[in-house]
Amino acid sequence: MSALTVLASGGDQFEAPGVELFDYPPLFSGGPAWLTKPVFFAVFGALVTCAIAWSAFAKPKLVPRGMQNIGEMGYVFVRDQIGRPFLGKDTEQWMPVLLSLFLLIWVWNIFAVIPIIQFPIASHIAFPAVLAVAVYFLKVYLGIKHQGPAKYFTNLIPKGLPKPIYVLLVPIEYLSTFVLAPFTHAVRLFANMFAGHIILAFFSLVGFWFLFEKPTAAGFGVGIIGVIMTCVMTAFEMFIQFLQAFLFTMLAAMYIQSGLHAEDH
Repeated sequence: MSALTVLASGGDQFEAPGVELFDYPPLFSGGPAWLTKPVFFAVFGALVTCAIAWSAFAKPKLVPRGMQNIGEMGYVFVRDQIGRPFLGKDTEQWMPVLLSLFLLIWVWNIFAVIPIIQFPIASHIAFPAVLAVAVYFLKVYLGIKHQGPAKYFTNLIPKGLPKPIYVLLVPIEYLSTFVLAPFTHAVRLFANMFAGHIILAFFSLVGFWFLFEKPTAAGFGVGIIGVIMTCVMTAFEMFIQFLQAFLFTMLAAMYIQSGLHAEDH
């Protein structure tokens, strides 16, 4: 039973959607347990991202048209709003990573409002966790490569403070940098997509239940409110989907910068 159950007219129970929305069986009987709808559409989303990039940039023309025009608009947005504020002169070098991250996460998120799919891939913690861990290892690798192992780990600690403060500051700083940062990087995206999916499912179910499943004169108004809220929350969720792709990529750029330039950390 779902987390929230209320009585509708006639004693019928209306069960609000819960975590069962995210529990998918294998795609086919006897298939491997890992081959589920989220995994399938995660791969599909990656292929869609590759197709978008290929159609936009494979054969660039002097005067952009069609997909090239859309692709260049996306490139300029990521470059100017995410890359340059953090990476400066290193932006162009890291644009393939940043643009790929932004497009992939946005496509995964948009799946939540696509008919038939109707599932945000990032609402399964494994997917944002893999991306966050990849960014984390990239940050550490760049830090060690450009600063050296000793400098990288010591540059994380502010200089010139009273020595007793370092007893608390050192473990807190290392915990924040190497545990909490990648954890929150993944959880921020996951939590927003998880909560948004439940909210959309709830209002959709309210509208369907009171207008079609158990229609009554008393419940008609509730059903209409459910439909209206579904439309409103869908529009809001589309904004959140874009925003979360932006924030995840922005943090990735910030972490890459911290590995490249200790003095700016």
